[in-house]
Amino acid sequence: MAGVIEVRDLRKTYDDVVAVDGISFEVAEGEIFGMVGPNGAGKTTTIECIEGLRRADSGHARIFGEDPSAKRAAIAERIGIQLQESALPARLRVAEALWLFGSFYKRQADADELLGQLGLIEKKSSAFTKLSGGQKQRLFIALALINLPEVVFLDELTTGLDPQARRAMWDLVRGIREQGRTVFLTTHFMEEAERLCDRVAILDHGRIVALDTPEALIRSLNIDKRLVMTVPEGDLPKLSELPQVSRVERSGDRLVVYGAKDGLASAVINALEDSGVAFEDLRTEQPNLEDVFLALTGREMRE
Repeated sequence: MAGVIEVRDLRKTYDDVVAVDGISFEVAEGEIFGMVGPNGAGKTTTIECIEGLRRADSGHARIFGEDPSAKRAAIAERIGIQLQESALPARLRVAEALWLFGSFYKRQADADELLGQLGLIEKKSSAFTKLSGGQKQRLFIALALINLPEVVFLDELTTGLDPQARRAMWDLVRGIREQGRTVFLTTHFMEEAERLCDRVAILDHGRIVALDTPEALIRSLNIDKRLVMTVPEGDLPKLSELPQVSRVERSGDRLVVYGAKDGLASAVINALEDSGVAFEDLRTEQPNLEDVFLALTGREMRE
């Protein structure tokens, strides 16, 4: 696949704060590329440099082989942007917003067809202030797609949405890619990136600490699986001495056993049963992208 975005040694500072610290990566045509990390990691600054909304201090960003700052008008015709924070006049109606934004471009999607695809056709005459949080986000996606873009930028798309609305947004993102578009999204929700992205760049303090497919990132670090269960108060067998176990955590009646080797569950269960320890709510949790982040940075995700 051809590359549509190229970033080389990109650096951006604000006074004494280094927001982006010399990062490099490429985004291939037709993929969903995710940039993940905590708030303040530099995700929004990076995406705004690629869009041409900010100028880098050094290094460069290219989209379609062009400098986004120098060719802002031409590139704007070919990209769609959903900003991290967006708002519209309270009384502006959904159809009016699409007409207004569509008038800025040479090419325009069919507004009714777009609203139908995004489940907003019945809200066509509704004022912006009357929309729910999820409906507002869908409207902003519609505005990002009104010019039939080749690349769509989605910055913290699902922040503030409830789980049901968030998953509906994930379906919309997959649908955008199925239409042949490239999607560049930023998020601090690791599950979102794991579910959606073909490749993920993990950004922390302005630097890329890992870049690969979610599956490869998880597999390469050989991160422990977790066996989680409820056990009664009292003594436990020395589970940490089992060869399959790397560590054990207990908080009240919640027991978490970590291990990367095969046979973890059977070894722990046998040890508990042999010691006469009852357990409930047993489940196995597989490693995920948040585990990758913790392994690479040594701390919890910042909100």
